[in-house]
Amino acid sequence: QVQLVESGGGLVQAGGSLRLSCAASGRTFSTYAMGWFRQAPGKEREFVAAINRNGGRTNYADSVKGRFTISRDNSKNTAFLQMNSLKPEDTAVYYCAAAMSILVVTSKGGYDYWGQGTQVTVSS
Repeated sequence: QVQLVESGGGLVQAGGSLRLSCAASGRTFSTYAMGWFRQAPGKEREFVAAINRNGGRTNYADSVKGRFTISRDNSKNTAFLQMNSLKPEDTAVYYCAAAMSILVVTSKGGYDYWGQGTQVTVSS
């Protein structure tokens, strides 16, 4: 089992930036593909970004492409989501997830472990 803990959420004005972190427990972080999802009130949890085990491949939702960057530091057992040019529609609870896969995983069903989420609120 692996435990994931998100941090870095908060309140920011439109056009601002936030950096989310996802700290993972255990000694096998580098064996997991990682992803970020978000869920706004009244909406389903949706894919945001994903990265493969070694960080060589990434995938982004069209709504965040060019604004968000997913990365990972396997030596620190941590994944990141750098969010720039934030918009009010980015407001949501953001979740990190880990998948026992050698691929970049973009579907909720492909992930095995989930963090508790961190709130991101973007004001207009």
